[in-house]
Amino acid sequence: MNASDDVPDLLGDALWIETFNELKLLARSRLRAAGAVTQLNTTALVHESYLKLSQRVGTMSFPSRNHFFAYVAKVMRSVIVDLVRERNADRRGGGLLMVTLETEPGVVDHGEEALQLDEALQALEQVEPRLAQVVEMRYYAGMTELEIAEVLQITDRTVRRDWEKARAILKTMLA
Repeated sequence: MNASDDVPDLLGDALWIETFNELKLLARSRLRAAGAVTQLNTTALVHESYLKLSQRVGTMSFPSRNHFFAYVAKVMRSVIVDLVRERNADRRGGGLLMVTLETEPGVVDHGEEALQLDEALQALEQVEPRLAQVVEMRYYAGMTELEIAEVLQITDRTVRRDWEKARAILKTMLA
């Protein structure tokens, strides 16, 4: 990446120092959504995400900060889902989180729906990748329609339509 880019090299100290507080805010919203299920604190989630990202350092670049944060949100979702699955394997049926599509981003109840939503989102990604990206960025990263539009290089109106379509598809899949 060149010096004019908003985001420095992925594992450069400057990136993590510069964005650490923002990453902690993102982690805090993800953990609030997950409840006590993960047993992680915000710093631990940022560090776990860093470890996961560090495995892919040679193959990644981000044209903007929004691209970077969209990707980090996806990684945080992955870390949390992995922990929920691990805990579920340890305690069959206990403490799963429930994410409803009726709520605003970051509002979550506890239950089994989180893992079902993750599976449905993976299935949606196979047939409508952009819709899955919109859900991840809006629901999991809490990004605005304008931020999502910038990352995906579409209009905010298209983002709104995609969000509504994705919600309808996911509701059907989860029913």
